Amino acid sequence: MTPQARSGHLAMLCFSVLVAGSFALGVLAANDITPLALNAVRFWIASAIIGFLVALRGGVPRAALTAPWRYLVLASALTFYFVMMFEGLKTAPSVSAAAVFTLTPMIAAGFGWLLLGQRMHRRIKVALAIGAVGALWVIFRADVAALMRFEVGRGEMIYFTGCVSHALYTPLVRKLNRGESALVFTFGTLVTGAVILTIVGWSDLRATDWANLPAIVWITILYTAIFASAATFTLLQFSAMRLPAAKAMAYTYLVPSWVIVWSVALGAAVPPLAIFGGVALTIVALFLLLRDDG
Repeated sequence: MTPQARSGHLAMLCFSVLVAGSFALGVLAANDITPLALNAVRFWIASAIIGFLVALRGGVPRAALTAPWRYLVLASALTFYFVMMFEGLKTAPSVSAAAVFTLTPMIAAGFGWLLLGQRMHRRIKVALAIGAVGALWVIFRADVAALMRFEVGRGEMIYFTGCVSHALYTPLVRKLNRGESALVFTFGTLVTGAVILTIVGWSDLRATDWANLPAIVWITILYTAIFASAATFTLLQFSAMRLPAAKAMAYTYLVPSWVIVWSVALGAAVPPLAIFGGVALTIVALFLLLRDDG
């Protein structure tokens, strides 16, 4: 494994832990604030954090300002994903939503092929199929009858549309990057996303009673802004430049496991034992995807 690939893998491991926290906290706050209002504020906070770091490193180079439409494309994909995530978490359990997220590598692999010509080894196809089976097992809560009837919860379906957008974002980073650093590219994406969310969600922002929001909402906003936006966007863009799209997103297979850890730590009950079979399959898929890092 090359040093570049190794650093990409380490970044995505951190990514999986931080993303899991947004599910565990998000499900607690999703019904107390609209997705547009929450995400608009978290994007502005994340923009300020990344902007400060960019300023410390010399600011935004002039070359990064060329073709600003690139940031609009990337920000549109990300903002749609996050709005759908919090809309879905209004009704979907956090572990179930995290399982939907594990379908992202299979979709990302398809977009990687379409946009970048990244071809999949047979082993990777098998791994993605195993991961998808594991995800479905968790999504349907280990209920074979529900699986056969394809009874998908409304929250899971809403969130799935966002996951398609997130899967498209990963290969787009490599496709649209013109040599900008991960920090600069992330900053451009975040600011553009903040503007989009503010315009689209202006009525929600004005209608929100900010002074009387429950503490869990502010905790979620700050966590998602600092750790699940500023940090994970940078980690994902860093990794997307070093790993194929399917391998970068393979770490999403760890998210349901981390969500269980987060949820139990926050006081939730341990999920039914049968669900862990699906979680185990997603972890098997991860190791298959990461084998032979060629």
